[in-house]
Amino acid sequence: QLQLVGSGGGLVQAGGSLRLSCAASGTTFSINVMGWYRQAPGKARELVARSGGFINYLSSVKGRFTISRDNAKNTVYLQMNSLKPEDTGVYYCYSVAYDSGGTSNTYWGQGTQVTVSS
Repeated sequence: QLQLVGSGGGLVQAGGSLRLSCAASGTTFSINVMGWYRQAPGKARELVARSGGFINYLSSVKGRFTISRDNAKNTVYLQMNSLKPEDTGVYYCYSVAYDSGGTSNTYWGQGTQVTVSS
């Protein structure tokens, strides 16, 4: 089982910055994609950013958020600048990885709360 442990959430004022981290462990896995979803209260989970061959961002975070990876550490980061109250939610890191048998699965971290006050 691939395990993802996220960190870095918290409370910040609008216009501030936070950096999320997510480390993956499980040496028998070949990681393809790493990224972040978020879920605001009463809303569906939405993809914020992904990194795997190419990088995608949710349109509302383009120019403010930057996703990066340290493949040697199997870690993905999300630098969030110019935060807005609408960025509030639980942020989940995820990974698409292949196990030793070549099967691809999606794995999820535990979620970290980001709260942006106005």
